[in-house]
Amino acid sequence: MLNPKFDTCFFERYAMASLATLLGEHYAHLVNRDRPDLQDEQDGIGIEVTRAIPENKHVANALVNEMAGKEVVEVNRDVLRQINQSGYAYGLGDGTIIGRNEYEYWSLALPLKRILEVKMDKVNNGFYGDFREFDLFVFTKEDLDLDQIKQTIAFMQEKQAFQNRLYSRLFVSQIQALFDCDLETGHYRKIKVSRTQRKQFYERAIGKELV
Repeated sequence: MLNPKFDTCFFERYAMASLATLLGEHYAHLVNRDRPDLQDEQDGIGIEVTRAIPENKHVANALVNEMAGKEVVEVNRDVLRQINQSGYAYGLGDGTIIGRNEYEYWSLALPLKRILEVKMDKVNNGFYGDFREFDLFVFTKEDLDLDQIKQTIAFMQEKQAFQNRLYSRLFVSQIQALFDCDLETGHYRKIKVSRTQRKQFYERAIGKELV
């Protein structure tokens, strides 16, 4: 069994596993490369993966509890005290222990709008090359409601109306849910991500398979 790999491509591999599992055959043949992060050369698909957060590897690694779908069935006061003393907090309402530093990490997130603007500019100027289909996958902990998703789609459609190269789809991952947004039609759907699925994505992302 390979050692866990929390390297700079962890999020890209997690996104790749998410897309293949949740959206099926269209994204089943992606490989992790660079510019853009995920590619399917045969079908001409290029997907850039980003996080609406500061770049900090040490803090990013604290995120894996939620991404791994870890479950805590019962937590007593002594355990809670030890967790708090070690810098962790009990939360999410589903029995998951999650890092306090992780919440601070996400609270420092760059605004989603800023991330989108940067990525749209880069795809337009050819930074990611030429693909038949460009998609954008964003990890965020912003608690976006449906109106905000609609506003995000409208914002990208308006900006991309003047671009030569543009994104066809936007994926917004809130870890426990994935928004799949069609930027051509404006349609979207929210896909729930189960704890079991998160564990599977995590295992693939760190270079292990479930046994």
